[in-house]
Amino acid sequence: MPRIPHPLLAEFVASLFKAVGVPPNDASITARSLVDSNLRGHDSHGVIRVPQYVDFLEKGEYRIGVDLKIEHESPTIVVCDGGWGLGQVQARRLLEHAIDRAKKFGLGAATAHSCGHIGRLGEYAEIAADAGLILEATVNNGGAGQRVAPPGGTEPRLGTNPLCIGVPTDSNPVILDFGTSVVAEGKVRVYYLNEKKPVPEGWLLDSNGNPTTDSSVLYEPPLGSILPMGGAQAYKGFGLGLVLDMLAGGLSGGRSSNADVNAFAKGNNVVFLAIDPAGFAGRDALTRESTQLARFVADCPRAPGVDAILLPGDPERRTLADRGAAGIPLETAHWERLTSLATRLGVASPKIERDDSRRS
Repeated sequence: MPRIPHPLLAEFVASLFKAVGVPPNDASITARSLVDSNLRGHDSHGVIRVPQYVDFLEKGEYRIGVDLKIEHESPTIVVCDGGWGLGQVQARRLLEHAIDRAKKFGLGAATAHSCGHIGRLGEYAEIAADAGLILEATVNNGGAGQRVAPPGGTEPRLGTNPLCIGVPTDSNPVILDFGTSVVAEGKVRVYYLNEKKPVPEGWLLDSNGNPTTDSSVLYEPPLGSILPMGGAQAYKGFGLGLVLDMLAGGLSGGRSSNADVNAFAKGNNVVFLAIDPAGFAGRDALTRESTQLARFVADCPRAPGVDAILLPGDPERRTLADRGAAGIPLETAHWERLTSLATRLGVASPKIERDDSRRS
C-alpha cells in the first residue's frame, strides 16, 4: 500500500484536472479538497473520486469554468444555480455568500442547485468556524443516487443525505458531520473499487431486503440498499434523511428523490445556513458555553481501555496529524486507477515508495 505525501498528491490530482481543461485555480481548489478529505480519514470523499469527476467532465455532465449564477437574493438569502460546475468550487463561492450575509445580518442562508459533488461538508464548517461562525449544512443528490430504503422496504428511495453542524470553541471547533445512513455511500465505493471486497456486516441489504456484505449491490443490478442510521430505531435516521432531502431539493429549486431519475449520483443540491453568534447573545457567550461543554464532556471518566473521550471533529484531527506526517495511504487498486488515468491523459505520475508495514 503506497503512502503519498499530501502536497505531492494534491499537485498530481490538480494536474489530472488541468489535463481535461479545468482552469488552474479551480483544479487546485478541487484537488486540495479531495486530498484534505483523505488527510482527515474520509477516503470516501477523497481522491477515489477523481476518475468519476474526470469522466463527468469529459462527458460534459460537469461543466468547466462556469460561474455561480444568482437566481434570487434578499439581504439574508441567496439562491443560486451551480450550472453543473465542479462542486467544491461552487460550494466555496456559495459559502462566501452565506458568510458575508451572516456577518452583516446575523444570519446568512445560501442554497444552490445543480452543483457537482461538493465533497466533505465538514470542510465548509471548518471554514465558517475559522470566521467565528456556526454553519449548518446539508445536501441531496437531486433525486439520483438513491441508496437508502425505508424501514421495511426493499427498494432504495433516498440518498445518504448528510447533516453537518460546526460550532466554534476557543480552540478546536466541534464539527458534527454524518450521513443519515449507517455508512456513507462513498465508504461502500471504497470497498467496491478495491476488487469488490466485502463490507462489514450491518451496512447493506440486498434487493430482497436481506442483510449482505456484497459491496456490488449498490452498483450492479439488482440493486440493494444501505441501512438507515439508527439500528433498531432506523426510522429516526430515515426520517432525518427524508426531511433533509425535502429541504435540499425544495429550498434550492432543485429536485428531491423521485421515480424519474437513474440510480447513480452526479452532483448535489446544497443548503448552507451561517449564523453569527454576535447577532444573538454574543460571540463571547457562544464561545464560553461551547468551550466549557466540550471540556466537560471530554473530561468524562473513561471506561477501561478507552484512552480518550472524542468529540465530533477529534477523529479527523488525529488522522490529520498522522497522515500529514506519514503520508496518505491508498489501496494499491485505487492508486493504480489514478496512474492509469494519468497515462491516458498524458500526465506524469509521481514516483512513490510502497509501505506495506502500516495500515490506516
